[in-house]
Amino acid sequence: MENSVRDVDEATVQSSSAGRKNGGWITFPFIIATMAGLSIASGGWTSNLIVYLINEFNMKSIKAAKVYNVVNGCTTLLPILGGIIADSFVGCFSVIWISSLISAVGILLLLLTAAIDVLRPVACDDGSSLCADPSKHQYVVLYVALGLASLGIAGTRFTIAPMGANQLDKPKHQAIFFDWYIFAFYTSFAISTTAIVYVEDNVSWSWGYGISLACNILGLAIFLVGKRFYRDVREQGGSPFVNLARVVVAAIQKWRVPLSEQTQHYYHDPSNKIPMTTSPVPTESFKFLNCAALITEGDSKSDGSRDPWRLCTVQQVEDLKSLIKLFPLWASGFLISTQLVIQSSLLILQALKMDRHMGPHFEIPASSMLVFILLFTCISIFILDRFLYPFLAKYTRFPLTPLQRIGIGHVITVFSMAVSALVESRRLKLVRSHNLLGKNGAIVPMSVFWLVPQLALNGIGEGFHFPGHLGFYYQEFPASLKNTSTAMVSLFIGIAYYIGNALIDLVQRISGWLPDNINDGRMDNVFWLCCALGSANFIYYLVFASLYKYKNVHDNPNDEPSK
Repeated sequence: MENSVRDVDEATVQSSSAGRKNGGWITFPFIIATMAGLSIASGGWTSNLIVYLINEFNMKSIKAAKVYNVVNGCTTLLPILGGIIADSFVGCFSVIWISSLISAVGILLLLLTAAIDVLRPVACDDGSSLCADPSKHQYVVLYVALGLASLGIAGTRFTIAPMGANQLDKPKHQAIFFDWYIFAFYTSFAISTTAIVYVEDNVSWSWGYGISLACNILGLAIFLVGKRFYRDVREQGGSPFVNLARVVVAAIQKWRVPLSEQTQHYYHDPSNKIPMTTSPVPTESFKFLNCAALITEGDSKSDGSRDPWRLCTVQQVEDLKSLIKLFPLWASGFLISTQLVIQSSLLILQALKMDRHMGPHFEIPASSMLVFILLFTCISIFILDRFLYPFLAKYTRFPLTPLQRIGIGHVITVFSMAVSALVESRRLKLVRSHNLLGKNGAIVPMSVFWLVPQLALNGIGEGFHFPGHLGFYYQEFPASLKNTSTAMVSLFIGIAYYIGNALIDLVQRISGWLPDNINDGRMDNVFWLCCALGSANFIYYLVFASLYKYKNVHDNPNDEPSK
């Protein structure tokens, strides 16, 4: 515990001694409080969305799960746009406060759908075919509300992360920030998944969405109050993505030009404000791109100035190469996230068919079971940051590297899917033994707490790989793309939601594993399928992780960048 505190104190002293007016750990409470407020708000409407769509909009369970996956896909797929806008135009600060305002409008519309009867179909006991479907204008209001609220989350959740890391200088301090950023995110989400979901299920949907709206506004207010302390809230200059495109175009135009080994034959921009992280001569990897920085005749415009689409800097060339090297590792995130997506979306359907009573009078909301994932993620992050990592750094010569941390997360996630399959197999045996087949509203006499072990493994796995992904990509991405780096993590999570939907559709078409009444299906086979896919994905990850050479960090995650 003392190690992390000592690191924080050291960072504060160094930030002050460097003479920086803004940034440092003084911004920590503002950024974390903002994250907490916005996370409580988003969790308040997303975590119970399936139940809301089934009970209030008369959707069938599988369709509601698909809408839930699409919404979560948007909230994790669209952050890449926020990162691009922040890196290229307005910076993190503007993206965050504008997105917070958009999410508030979306939650307000959701609140109206819950409070105004004309915006919902006639109430129905369940999602059977006898229930009235929503009208077109009811669908429009619902989907506009979900779209705005999702867009707001997308613009804040993964843009706050690089903004907080930008306030610190050392990689080990940034790693500490990412751990506590995710800890705050998951803790806040746990609060909303329990407290706000309880209000929605036992008081009213209007009160639940109202609390979410208030938390969103509070988070936005705290963020704006801290503006005077933030570093780098000014607008950015130019788009780094255009520079990457220029490298490709220039390399294609000059692909026949023979390369040189001389430093003076390659172009370095003396006005570049971003610190140089490359050698004077382009590296040997992806050598065909080196000619983009090779000085040749015809690289100037008619007025004598450099043509940026024919001559790029060595730094720009190396930035593109670093992204190409990261791509295979980044792609491994698809399937690890798909496993978690399918487990989380099907979890609620399982819980609705199980005994959720805790005592004679209290029934646990189905959506609140997700809190166990958040709880065990927070516990694992706390133990890792305060005990395991300091112990390894102090007493062993082999502390966990970021890639090793991610790899451990892969293994634990595969075990989580195997446990999910075993528990579902037991639940289906009880369905058959109690003659519950074909009974749509039947509840299996099996406690919902049987789902806790798989959720615990899920959370522990996320405690390893989620902060590992954020820290790894933030350190290894080019300096001009720091805001986009963490959004790349959300991008593969977002794509995973759509892969999850496609996999569910495929399973429904070719098998009877996922009927609308899951008691009549074989959901355990779906989990075994995910387990097999995850195992293959882990082997793929091991291959490329073993080949990767760190650019900005050493094998020790506490080391400083190479000078």
